[in-house]
Amino acid sequence: MGGADGYLTLRDRSKDLIISGGMNIYPREVEEALLRNPSVGAAAVVGRPDAKWGEAVVAFVVATDRGARPSVDDLERTCLEHIARFKRPKDYRFVDALPTNNYGKVVKRELRDRLRAEDIECSHP
Repeated sequence: MGGADGYLTLRDRSKDLIISGGMNIYPREVEEALLRNPSVGAAAVVGRPDAKWGEAVVAFVVATDRGARPSVDDLERTCLEHIARFKRPKDYRFVDALPTNNYGKVVKRELRDRLRAEDIECSHP
């Protein structure tokens, strides 16, 4: 956010910033909200191109217990308790694991690539 000296501090890498409906959404803030739900073991948030909003927030979620993943309603409630309504994900994808690099950092590019591949598949009958 803006500091007293006029400097801007980003919470995420600038390429990870999601702009939806003209509003800046920091994926880390959404991920931290999701992780407050005890049924969420890991979460990664990316933007997906959206004709109406510019980008839509998509959350990839790993359940703490694979046999009992949280409901979307439960995740929605968790988000609404901790972040503004416009920041909550428009879509949730449940996955067994998040793609990581050799340092254990989530590779969000791979998640965005998955979404692009799905969009391509959906657009071709």
